[in-house]
Amino acid sequence: MSENTENGAAMRAVSQDVFGDPEVLKEVERPRPVPGMSEIVVRVHAAGVNPTDWKHRAGLPWMREPVPVLGWDVSGVVEEVSRGVTLFKPGDEVFGMLPYPHGAGAYAEYAKATARSFARKPSNIDHVQSAALPLAALTAYQALVDTADLRPGQRVLIHAAAGGVGHLAVQIAKARGAHVIGTASTGKHELLHELGADELIDYRTTDFTEAVGDVDVVLDSLAGDVRTRSLDVLRKGGTLVSILPRDSDADTKKAAERGVRLEGMLVEADHAGMRAIAELAQEGRLRAHIDATYPLAEAAKAHTHGETGHTTGKVVLVVR
Repeated sequence: MSENTENGAAMRAVSQDVFGDPEVLKEVERPRPVPGMSEIVVRVHAAGVNPTDWKHRAGLPWMREPVPVLGWDVSGVVEEVSRGVTLFKPGDEVFGMLPYPHGAGAYAEYAKATARSFARKPSNIDHVQSAALPLAALTAYQALVDTADLRPGQRVLIHAAAGGVGHLAVQIAKARGAHVIGTASTGKHELLHELGADELIDYRTTDFTEAVGDVDVVLDSLAGDVRTRSLDVLRKGGTLVSILPRDSDADTKKAAERGVRLEGMLVEADHAGMRAIAELAQEGRLRAHIDATYPLAEAAKAHTHGETGHTTGKVVLVVR
């Protein structure tokens, strides 16, 4: 990272002094970032909002102080490049995920990160659409493709299929040629069928372990009892990828007894992954469903909306 953090110019950003409810988020004036070696500064047009944002805002167990500026999803225009950058020039439209978890800073007019955290924005979608993709789509891609090696004809079960990660995972799995099964409330089934889901289970009325079996891959974003019971629907040799922390060894033991893999993952900034996501979006095979947008100054309202747990797809902050 650069030792320089400002160039004398100011920008609008959303910050917080203490952990707490959404109301701790305030619009402030902060110094504009300056790119360090191999970094770029992006003029932010839109910033995606993810569950990890409000978890960091409220304070995670390992955090000693708040993140100065939240947010990891960025879509915008390259403002400045530093020495060593060959991928982009000022004026290029890009989107990407700031390195997670220590590279936050998307809730601002300008954000910086290593150039390879970004890819060129697909020309057929706007900045709101592209800002909704990076963290959630990378999570889904790294879980299904990099970790589980999902292949054509395999059966994949995606929990919370209408959520931010889930609805993108449905499309990525379909693009891989998989048979896609999802859990979601009935009211969200029509959208998920449009996105490519082959089978849908209403988790409120049906026990998924009784409705599905012989699954090759499970994508778990719920943890707890759902993750434990999901091991029962995997075929021998199958893989469960969880994007939430494991809090006990019981599931690991159960997975070993059943002859299946249990993997936990944390999303990483990934240029190759972003290019793959950009290609899918450019081809029309991946799109984010936008549940709501808010101006940057209303980040607190965006968090309140997201924390209801009833959103479909993504919430996005419009910066400019």
